[in-house]
Amino acid sequence: MSQQVKPKKALGQHFLTDLDIARRIAATLDDYKGLPVMEVGPGMGVLTQFLMAEGHDISVAEIDGESVDYLRSHFPELEGRIIDCDFLKLDLAQTYPDGQPFCVIGNYPYNISSQIFFHVLDYRDQVKCCSGMLQREVAERLAAPAGTKTRGILSVMLQAWYDVEYLFTVQPGVFNPPPKVQSGVIRMRRNDVTDLGCDERLFKTVVKTAFGQRRKTLRNSLRGLLPAGTGADELPMGQMRPEQLTVGQFVELTNFISSLRAPKQ
Repeated sequence: MSQQVKPKKALGQHFLTDLDIARRIAATLDDYKGLPVMEVGPGMGVLTQFLMAEGHDISVAEIDGESVDYLRSHFPELEGRIIDCDFLKLDLAQTYPDGQPFCVIGNYPYNISSQIFFHVLDYRDQVKCCSGMLQREVAERLAAPAGTKTRGILSVMLQAWYDVEYLFTVQPGVFNPPPKVQSGVIRMRRNDVTDLGCDERLFKTVVKTAFGQRRKTLRNSLRGLLPAGTGADELPMGQMRPEQLTVGQFVELTNFISSLRAPKQ
């Protein structure tokens, strides 16, 4: 057997060793076979091999030099498709020019999984599906519906543009080294929203501010976003907490705050 890649703690590497689970993760993109796929952090290619076997047009982004060398020697068919860099710094619009749609998949490093999904969100008009495995707690948060305690900033930001499903749980024993937590596999499919119907920048600010003080009611946490002299009591849904709101209610809230800030005619 040729030299294996040693998992590096600094890169959050936990290599999946269960081929059946790798096959199931690859199958999350079965409906998107006509689109190119970007795999994040392929490591030794356990997921890559199934994506290729299914006929996907695949490229991989890998920051670990040892993994890159391994992939080059074990997957000659990936020649010219191994991007030796940090996915978070990758300009995906350059990789997939002219607005070409594509999918993203990976066994995501736990320590940067939230940043990965924010990066995907920057290319939401091109990323039609994003799936893969991450820490269970984070995976559950991404899919958390309104009214659940696990709901957070990323839940609302992603669900504004994607239908997010939590698919299945993976136990620690199928990794080398085993993580201290369970993992979860999710799939996000791009919905048909093209415009939120509000000022998107303010929407982000409202969501982040609300969840930044999630124990408070919205009339207290969002007080600072209101113009001077405006009573927070006027705020619709002001008695609610952020995790209770749907994306649509956050849009409504944003439009209300925007109308208060608008110069009076």
